[in-house]
Amino acid sequence: MIRLGIIGTNYGRTVLAPALRAAGGDVVALAGRDEAKTRARAAEAGIGNGYGDWRALIADDRVDAVAIATMPALQPEIACAALAAGKPVFAEKPMASTLAGARAMLQAAQKSGCATMVDFNFHQVMSWQRAKAMLDDGAIGALRHVAVHWHIENFSIQKRMRNWKTLADDGGGVLGNFISHCFHYLEWFCGPLAQLSARLSGLPGDDALQTTVAMALEFAGGPLGSLSMSCASYLGSGHRVEFYGEDGTLMLVNSGADYMRGFELWHGKRPAAALTRVPVVDAADAQFPDGRIAPVSRLAQQFLAAIENGRSAPPSFAEGCRVQQLIDAAQRSHREGRMIDVGATP
Repeated sequence: MIRLGIIGTNYGRTVLAPALRAAGGDVVALAGRDEAKTRARAAEAGIGNGYGDWRALIADDRVDAVAIATMPALQPEIACAALAAGKPVFAEKPMASTLAGARAMLQAAQKSGCATMVDFNFHQVMSWQRAKAMLDDGAIGALRHVAVHWHIENFSIQKRMRNWKTLADDGGGVLGNFISHCFHYLEWFCGPLAQLSARLSGLPGDDALQTTVAMALEFAGGPLGSLSMSCASYLGSGHRVEFYGEDGTLMLVNSGADYMRGFELWHGKRPAAALTRVPVVDAADAQFPDGRIAPVSRLAQQFLAAIENGRSAPPSFAEGCRVQQLIDAAQRSHREGRMIDVGATP
C-alpha cells in the first residue's frame, strides 16, 4: 500500500485524506504551520504523524508520495522539493501563482520521472463522464458552440475575505479559483483552445477582490465558445455547461449551492421539441459527507495506479501547466485589450 503525506490541514484533511483512503492509499502524515494544532488535527483524522513543517514530512522515509493542499504561491517550492526527493506529487489547482512557477514544477516532474497529478475534479463527476461519452459518440453531431455560465456567491466574497481565493496576486481570484477548472474541462470536452479574449472585474470600490470574468473562446477544431463567471452573484443561477451541435444540444446544469453535487444532464436531438433529462447515478457519492470526495477519490485511484506503473496520468503537471498558460493569457488579454493566441503548449 502506498503511504501518503498531506501538506495542508483544511482541504487536505477534510477532502484529500478520505479520498486517498477510499482510493486505497494509506495516509500516514499531515503537515501544517502549527505543529501542536497539526498533531491534534491529524489525531482527529486518524493520521499517525503531524508536522509543523512540510520539509519534515517530505524527509520522512515513511512517506512514499506527497499530496499538497496549500495556496498556489507555495506549491512550486513544495512540489519541487518532493520530486527532488523522488516522491510523486498530487497537487492542487492552479499549480502556481505564475506561469514560471508552473513551468518549474513541470520541469522538476520531467527530471524526476515521478508520477504527478493536479486536482481538476469536475471531469470525475459521473454526469460529466456521461456527457463526455455522449459527445464522443456523436449525440449532438458536429459541435457548433459551447457556453459556460457560472454565477454564484462564494463564502470568501460574501465575507470580503482577503485570501488567495479572492486575490489574483496570490494565484487565485476568479481565474485561479474557478476559471482554472473551466479551462481544464473545456479542453477535456472539446480539445485545445486556439485563441481567447478576457475582461476581468472586481467588487465595486475594491477591484483587488477579483470576482468576474467574461471570455470569448475559439477552439483549434473550429467551434467558438463563450464563458461568463462571477463568484459575486447573490442568488445566482449556478453552473451550466451547454453544448450546441449540428444535430442536437447537451447541457450540464447545477442550480444548487454544492459545487459537485446536483448536476443534471439534459439532451435533445433533432427533431425533438424539448430537452430530456438523462439519468445518472453515482453510487459512491452517497457514502461521503462532502460532494468533492467521490470525484477526488477517482482521481486518486488514477494517481496511485500511475505510481505503481511508474508514469503520470492525466491531469498531470503537463495539463496543469497548460491551464496556467491559459490563465496567463487571460490576464494578458485583459491588460492589453486584445485576443491572445494560445495554440502553442508551454
